[in-house]
Amino acid sequence: MSIHTPLTKTTRNIVNDVAIAKMKDGAVIINTARGGIIDERALYDALVSGKLRGAGLDSFEVEPTTRDNPLFGLDQVVVTPHAGGGVFDNVAHVAHHAFGNMGRILAGEHLATNDVIVEVPSLSGTN
Repeated sequence: MSIHTPLTKTTRNIVNDVAIAKMKDGAVIINTARGGIIDERALYDALVSGKLRGAGLDSFEVEPTTRDNPLFGLDQVVVTPHAGGGVFDNVAHVAHHAFGNMGRILAGEHLATNDVIVEVPSLSGTN
C-alpha cells in the first residue's frame, strides 16, 4: 500500500488497526505523504505480529519524531527524512511546476484539478 494523500480531519489515522486488519497478510505500507495518516501504534503492532511485512516511512505523527520512536527499532522499517522529492533528477521538475502554478495564480488563472488541495480564492475576490 502506497499512501499519497494530504493530512485532513478525515484522513488522520485512516490507516489504523481496522484498516490494517483488512489488508493482505504480508503487505508493505509506504507513506510518503504526511505523518498522522498512519496510526503508528497500530502499524507497530502489525509489524511485530507479522501481519505486515514492512513499512517505508517518510513522515511521522510527531515531527520531528523522537529517537525513541519504537518503529526505529524494527528491522523491517525503512525511514527517510521527508526529502524523497528532493532527489537530483526531480528538483528542476518540481521547481518548474511550482513556479508555473504561482504564475497561473498571479495571472488569475485556474490550476489543474490535480494541483488543488485547498481551494485558493482568486486575487480579484471572485472565483
